[in-house]
Amino acid sequence: MVIFKYDKSFEGLLTCVFDAYFRRSFPDKLMYVDDVLPLFYDEAYTVITDDEKSKRVWKSLENKISQSALTCITSCWLADTYQNIDELIFRYIHKAVDAPMSIEVDFGDADVLAMSKVYKQVRYERLRVMQFVRFQKAYDGTYFAAFEPLYNVLALVVPHFRDRFADQKWLIYDVKRDFGYYYDLSDVREFTFNEENGTFKSYVLSDKLIDDDEKLFQSLWKTYFKAIAIKERLNPRKHRQDMPVRYWKYLTEKQ
Repeated sequence: MVIFKYDKSFEGLLTCVFDAYFRRSFPDKLMYVDDVLPLFYDEAYTVITDDEKSKRVWKSLENKISQSALTCITSCWLADTYQNIDELIFRYIHKAVDAPMSIEVDFGDADVLAMSKVYKQVRYERLRVMQFVRFQKAYDGTYFAAFEPLYNVLALVVPHFRDRFADQKWLIYDVKRDFGYYYDLSDVREFTFNEENGTFKSYVLSDKLIDDDEKLFQSLWKTYFKAIAIKERLNPRKHRQDMPVRYWKYLTEKQ
């Protein structure tokens, strides 16, 4: 078994592809540089991430597959909780480079089909974040939303929130991955809480941080939500399908 160890970055993965072709030896398993090697293996090679190599691989892919297929690759990379997603992407790229024609619609291939499924799941999670994220107004006027998406999709939803809330300062935070994006009315930048303000890492703002008007609006929203519900027409099963339970902890009306 041939093992490649790398830094688990996307550029590192593309460098793995470059080195595999250069060495004419393709990995059976991809591991993080600090992972403990298995008991039995034939060769372990450490890949040093190289931007120039990764760019050359990407350029080669641009000549082999469509823009939609390239988007599929980058989107699938965001499925960080999907087991061995990097190995799947590596195999897909390997096949795409070697194939005489585009493989992107060859759904008879198990890896192409798997990539298609993961891509749809990532796009679906992106949509769910846009649907179910709830902003809370902090005392300084910033709108704060904490979320824990299944996949690392925050970067995919930033353009939506920037367009929709262009006149408001906002911060959307991924609690699971401990980073977020802050919009200051002009630019969006990546943001991470440090130890001093780590208490902010919660789904709900504390009483000392939340704006007084926000408390009133949340109360009014809960009252409205209850008032419009028709008990005789409640369909819990349909409700859970349209609004999965795992998102309820983010919703004001479910508190």
